[in-house]
Amino acid sequence: MSVHHARRDGLAVQRDRLRIAQAAARLIAEHGLADWTLAKRKAVRQLLLPETAPLPSNEEIECALADYHALFGGDAHLNALRRQRIEALAWMRRLAPWDPVLVGGVAAGWATEHSDIRLELVADDPKAVEIDLAANGITYAALPPREDDATAHLRIESPAVGIRLAIVTPLERRNRPRKSEESRLTTEALAALTAPLPGPAGSA
Repeated sequence: MSVHHARRDGLAVQRDRLRIAQAAARLIAEHGLADWTLAKRKAVRQLLLPETAPLPSNEEIECALADYHALFGGDAHLNALRRQRIEALAWMRRLAPWDPVLVGGVAAGWATEHSDIRLELVADDPKAVEIDLAANGITYAALPPREDDATAHLRIESPAVGIRLAIVTPLERRNRPRKSEESRLTTEALAALTAPLPGPAGSA
């Protein structure tokens, strides 16, 4: 294959990945699909692409969601995101002994109205968090472990939104590789982000 053809094929693959990411983001935002792999495959079918088409990464989906909200979200998205962040702040204060950090879409701003609030907690033993939740009357469920991640995950069903907890050890938090673009908000940072804007000068 010539260099010209290879470059053209590479551009075609990039274009298809972008189209799939955009279509999947629309499905996630408009229909509340939580399974991103399913959303990608649905997007492939919608676009009439072969099933062997290379799928975009989750990071590409996140970028496509951010673009979708910028184009179509408007005030409705901003208001929904603010409500999610205020709810997240309340839970972070409630879970303060576990040094919570807000991660995921609510932290980064690409969350949809269906997105869970994702909090990372620190504990030497995940059972200590479960005992604390139970002692405070908070109903939770343990989520099955992922193949590539030994981190303990819990889910709390809040009336407003689902709360997902990832529990890491102090060593794991210190040593965990982090993507430079990953959004991580402490309680203080989130409080500053959600603080009411000051009113006009001279207002009551």
